[in-house]
Amino acid sequence: MTDMTLGGAHQTLRDEVTKELRRRILTGELAQGERLVEDRLAAALGVSRNPVRESIRVLAAEGFIQVVPRLGATVARLSAEEGEELFDVRMAIEGLAARLAARKRSPAAADRLRRLLDQAREAVEAGRLEEVADLNTAFHLAVGEATGNSYLALMMKPMLQRAQWVFSQTAAARGPHSWTEHLSLCEAIAAGDEDEAQARAVAHVAAARRSFLQAVGRRTKHPND
Repeated sequence: MTDMTLGGAHQTLRDEVTKELRRRILTGELAQGERLVEDRLAAALGVSRNPVRESIRVLAAEGFIQVVPRLGATVARLSAEEGEELFDVRMAIEGLAARLAARKRSPAAADRLRRLLDQAREAVEAGRLEEVADLNTAFHLAVGEATGNSYLALMMKPMLQRAQWVFSQTAAARGPHSWTEHLSLCEAIAAGDEDEAQARAVAHVAAARRSFLQAVGRRTKHPND
């Protein structure tokens, strides 16, 4: 019988445990507000308590876990307010990233974006929602890397990890629309149209924001409301 535990895989445990716990939070296997017991997690993953404890610290710093003295660790709750704050930042950063990617445009970057889009389309059609969420993040990271701006790409990674948690709440509804919007953005970047790339990136984030707010039972506020 093959040992499928992380402890039996002989991998870098803290990183692998962190990756697995993050995945379980993103997919909802570890529900928001759920208490995290180190002994139980260690037994389930086939590791000692130390890498679990270290991973909890890492994920707490990323905002996925909340640690309260004497009460322990729980999966953080993703509130509508936090989601809106994230979308405000995404609009600014991803709009800039799209503009710079279009300015820096290269055939290699465009080909990479198209390959990710092909994979995402196949995942959407097959209903593989976890893969759709992963590819959604990979696409946005690829746009950041296409800017050639190392500072911007560095900023985008933790932001997009958090954004994947938001996307996971609406992946079933957003998947097909997100793929179409990504395709439109890719075309603008490949064409080197900076204004259009930025506009499409901002519109894409705005559409994701509306979907998220609808999912959490809130309505987008407008100045005239």
